Amino acid sequence: MLILGIESSCDETGVALYDPEKGLLADALHSQIEMHRLYGGVVPELASRDHIRRVIPLINAVMDKAGKKPSDLSAVAVTEGPGLAGALLVGNSVAHGIGFALGVPVIGIHHLEGHLLSPLLSDNPPKFPFIALLVSGGHTQLMEVKGLGEYSVIGETLDDAVGEAFDKTAQALGKAYPGGPAVSAMADMGQSGVIDLPRPLLHSPDCNFSFSGLKTAVMNTIRKHSGPLTDEYKNDLARAFVDSVTEVLVAKSLRALKYYGYKSLVVAGGVSANKQLREALRSACGKRGVKVYFPPAALCTDNGAMIAAAAAAHLKEISEGASEKEDGFSIKPRWSLEESGRA
Repeated sequence: MLILGIESSCDETGVALYDPEKGLLADALHSQIEMHRLYGGVVPELASRDHIRRVIPLINAVMDKAGKKPSDLSAVAVTEGPGLAGALLVGNSVAHGIGFALGVPVIGIHHLEGHLLSPLLSDNPPKFPFIALLVSGGHTQLMEVKGLGEYSVIGETLDDAVGEAFDKTAQALGKAYPGGPAVSAMADMGQSGVIDLPRPLLHSPDCNFSFSGLKTAVMNTIRKHSGPLTDEYKNDLARAFVDSVTEVLVAKSLRALKYYGYKSLVVAGGVSANKQLREALRSACGKRGVKVYFPPAALCTDNGAMIAAAAAAHLKEISEGASEKEDGFSIKPRWSLEESGRA
């Protein structure tokens, strides 16, 4: 079985070829970061137009790299939502066009489910059930995952996602968008305990998050600082921010694991690549006999491989007649992960 995966929900065009037996055969990714950096964030219209330019050449590139031709495809997987409406339309138009032309099924995948199942692409994939921590620029959620398609939100951010907080903190520290890698690198050179920042909702009895106040605390700390904003000071402030975020994410994850009695934690989304977060979770989970799983580092951000792998999992449970439907398709810019299950 050969599955073509297409991801175009936001500012990255991802394409991949995945064989459930042989694994990932080829993948390609184009990031729009440089284009959006001029505006300090993603401009939806520009994102959509860039997807149009990139998706077909990327598909041709992965097909050539894998030595495959269109007639070899068994199915096409595409991000159906959530995401930017225009960007989703590009990916879905291409996916359904290919599916119609070849007579193969098109599997619509929830973007967050793709992230949630992305550790299946690692050498040591997790087994159901588990707790999942989804951390990205637009989402911060804790999920109970009983099985494929059985997802329940048990905690989420009440305001900013952790990735947004990283971006705003980077901006306050004079770094360009996107801010995650820059803040993490600065934190590596900073010292813990020099600057004190709050730990939002750390001791609340639930599993919810809040990062808007932490972002504001960073800006207020800079505003109140009387001396020069030296590189050393900025690095210490970045360290304080990362320490705060990490402590909260680790504490809430451990709370969820204890409450539900699970011994496996999956961490996915763009922020799951953060070095400090990975180290802290591995340490804390290791002390409690909990196994923690991450996607391969190169597949933490949006990509076509995770979409294809998620589709492969669902194809095992879809009957042969399930793909037969009327011409046309829909996109779901706003789509709850809990509503996406097929199981």
